[in-house]
Amino acid sequence: MKLRRRTFLQGLGTAVALPVMESLLPAASFAAFEQRPKRLGVFYFPNGMRMNSFTPADVGENYTLSPILQALSDVKDEYAVVTGLAHYNAQSLGDPGGAHGRSCAAFLTGAHPKSTEGSDLYNGISMDQFVASRLGGDTPFASLELGIEPSSLLGSCDIGFSCTYTNTLSWRSETQALPVMVNPRDVFERLFGDGSMTDEEARQHQLRQRASILDFVRADAARLASQLGSHDRRKMDEYLTAVREVEQRVQKLASQPLNLDDQGMQLPAGIPDDFEEHVRLMIDLQILALQTEMTRVSTFMLGRELSNRTYPEIGVPDSHHSLSHHAGDEEKIARLVQISKFHLSQFAYYLRRLRETPDGDGSLLDNSIILAGASLGEPNLHDCMDLPALVAGGGVKGNQHLKLTSETPMSNLMLTLINSMGVSASEFGDSNGSVPGLFA
Repeated sequence: MKLRRRTFLQGLGTAVALPVMESLLPAASFAAFEQRPKRLGVFYFPNGMRMNSFTPADVGENYTLSPILQALSDVKDEYAVVTGLAHYNAQSLGDPGGAHGRSCAAFLTGAHPKSTEGSDLYNGISMDQFVASRLGGDTPFASLELGIEPSSLLGSCDIGFSCTYTNTLSWRSETQALPVMVNPRDVFERLFGDGSMTDEEARQHQLRQRASILDFVRADAARLASQLGSHDRRKMDEYLTAVREVEQRVQKLASQPLNLDDQGMQLPAGIPDDFEEHVRLMIDLQILALQTEMTRVSTFMLGRELSNRTYPEIGVPDSHHSLSHHAGDEEKIARLVQISKFHLSQFAYYLRRLRETPDGDGSLLDNSIILAGASLGEPNLHDCMDLPALVAGGGVKGNQHLKLTSETPMSNLMLTLINSMGVSASEFGDSNGSVPGLFA
């Protein structure tokens, strides 16, 4: 039996996308399979980065890890540190206040967003959506926008700037921002369940009626397994196990009673109380989405800009945003660095999961381009002219600190990554060139 490039196991209205199985590919398609498509992932850290603790002291290969980058010690070979980057269009340019709103909006666009607290938004197309508009037609979802903190695209969150500017990274057009999804159950159902089921009561009913997605597709999987080689059978087992584990975690959360916050309002069901559990579940969902080619483009915000989250689990009860304005207080700086290290440990988990997920003859990391960074450097200064960036994935020369000429446009890096995805572009945002030395 020969299969289309994307294979679905169907069961009672549920579609589960499978990794490509070499055993079932027509001979003429095998060469095309060998050329695995690139995926693009963006990993965002809110409230800037303490650059004195982030930037390595030395340049080039085998650099010495900085205090913050110690969190990435076990994946050092997988990524490059890029410094010297700047976003000129995140500067005020005559606008009042709004440093967080401008910087977050400019992060993936390289554009200067219009200062407004209303609905007359104007920014630029974001790098992820530029890629998705070219590659998204090959997948069920052009892109996936995920986050951790519930956000609103209404109202004002920064002086002179709408909440839209601080609560999302992705802009499909100059006037259309894409909201992030923060509930793992919503993401799972969008990818693998009934995407039209948006009513909460109806979705709960669906969960009760459906013991497991895999129960509905087990027979089809068994039928396919008889036609697979040993390598593909192992891949099938690993994939179905991963789907089941994520589904069980999501269903466990969905079955928990709703909690109440201090104001007596109901919190969204399905969102873990534990930050790290929430983050890693959302990462695992991204891995599944990329692995099955439900999408090739994803963005992930560890927090919205201006996040006031506290981190008592690592001994930091202070608000993140308030710590970012430390005014030189060494104790506050130490706590701020602690938060950044905690955030980067989540990025390390993301890279490990990509690295251990098979894809073709390599791994999902081999066939992905991953950008991680913040839209501000030193947050106490609202500095947008010395920004942190980490780049990982196929072809990236890891274990190096690539120090660019001071205040190189961040858009140059965006343009370089766009072209590395196989999407041809001569310019992006305010770019004036590309970034040499990033790829081996």
